[in-house]
Amino acid sequence: LIMTHQQGEDSEQIHKLVRMLRESLASFSNVKIIHADILKIAPQQLLGDYLTIPELAQGYKVVANLPYYITSPILRHFLEAWAKPSLMVVMVQKEVGEAIAANPGKMSLLSVSTQFYSKPTIIAFVPAGSFYPPPKVDSLILRLDVYSKPPIEVCDVDSFFDIVSCGFRSPRKQLRNSLAQALGMPPSQVALLLGRAGIEAKRRAETLNLGEWRELGEVFAPFRK
Repeated sequence: LIMTHQQGEDSEQIHKLVRMLRESLASFSNVKIIHADILKIAPQQLLGDYLTIPELAQGYKVVANLPYYITSPILRHFLEAWAKPSLMVVMVQKEVGEAIAANPGKMSLLSVSTQFYSKPTIIAFVPAGSFYPPPKVDSLILRLDVYSKPPIEVCDVDSFFDIVSCGFRSPRKQLRNSLAQALGMPPSQVALLLGRAGIEAKRRAETLNLGEWRELGEVFAPFRK
């Protein structure tokens, strides 16, 4: 059990809660309370000796009520790790969860980057009124089934996400214009390359699926070196 909190929160209360948890769960040998910044602890450090057992190293699960202000960094922290979980079940802000699970037509950089590593499924919606005092936002429970390998094969992951990031830099613009601006290339050249990838120049980044991003990445790769 890992406890991460925002800077500025009442540290005395947090430490008191950690102490209470450690005392109340002391009889459970399979529970360990860690009071730390999750982003500063590599998943392989958490696994410790379990890394010597391949089935466990690649089969652990993450269940969490994520701090909403660092949802994306935490997801990337686990999904991009050397020792990835097989499953993540997390509570996130409703709008963020819906963005992660979006289909082509409503895709974003967040949905592409998450779906590259996992299959997202919305399990349940959790209205603000479920908590006291109620927060200002609604939430949802999101399930991420992590792939043993991405559903698309790319030559270089960093180059792939570089193109995806460029495509979403101006998401409301047509790809011909958004990529031209982000890559510093003439729109006519970008349109030609989009045609080679089988993608209409008038489409927007939010309409592309993972396979189309792969084609786009391969076509534009020589121009990113």
